[in-house]
Amino acid sequence: MKEIVIQPVSRIEGGAKITIKLDDDGNVADAQVNVLELRGFERFCIGRPVEEMPRITTRICGVCPWSHHLASAKACDAVFGVTPPPAGRKLRELCNSIAFMEEHILHFYFLGGGDFVMGPDADYTVRNVFGIAQKLPDVARNVVKVRHMCAKMLEIIAGKSIHPTAAVPGGFSKPMTEDERKQLIPMAEQAFELAKFSIDYAKKNIFPAYIDAVKTVGVIKTGFLGTVKDDGTMDLYDGKLRMMDAEGKYEDFEAKDYLDYISEHIEPWTYVKFPYNKKWGEFSMDPENPTGIYRVNT
Repeated sequence: MKEIVIQPVSRIEGGAKITIKLDDDGNVADAQVNVLELRGFERFCIGRPVEEMPRITTRICGVCPWSHHLASAKACDAVFGVTPPPAGRKLRELCNSIAFMEEHILHFYFLGGGDFVMGPDADYTVRNVFGIAQKLPDVARNVVKVRHMCAKMLEIIAGKSIHPTAAVPGGFSKPMTEDERKQLIPMAEQAFELAKFSIDYAKKNIFPAYIDAVKTVGVIKTGFLGTVKDDGTMDLYDGKLRMMDAEGKYEDFEAKDYLDYISEHIEPWTYVKFPYNKKWGEFSMDPENPTGIYRVNT
């Protein structure tokens, strides 16, 4: 059996390769995304004081440390049976929203942008951040500026933007001063303007260019998982978990019941695990009939 190996995979955070296995007729028999990095956080967190988790788990990723930081802090809240005061919760939510913006700037413009902005017909040699800078120099400069501002806002609020320590069991360790609030407002306004521009640009330039390509991918029936408020609207920081199947039927459950729904499948060819909904059956990636698989909107 012949193999095609693409290594390294570029424009992602982390290390990976793609392995494509061909049958005797040259058709694709199997395809794998091999994640090469052993992280080990689940193992070396065992036995440590729970209050250390918000500090340790941020090291999982330099791009999305706030997600791990706040998830761990919320787990500590539950362990100790405490509820953060309103100001503490708002500061957590504010940091989460800013980090969300910073991470999506990275993906939309720096990682995925090589395809999104340059277009499906662009040569592969220009599908990168340098190609974007040549095609849209003013936008590229503003993107770098706003992403830096997002990091600066997190630094003002929490003391540091990467590997934060400000969220603690029961709240937030650093109060915001009035001077800090005034510093944040113009930066937040510029970030908001970039967000509006990005949505408008995608509607006018990206979606029309890619609609035909998307139609050739086919349909993969999966479920969806997200966090929602009591009224069913999306919540990026808190809320119930809503699991929806491929037919649109959904069920809500609390975070504490996570293991009643979610299990993990392991394959020998990758270090990443495959979470799946065990109530839907055993994990299967059969393209014709996948089971247990869901997508998460991050």
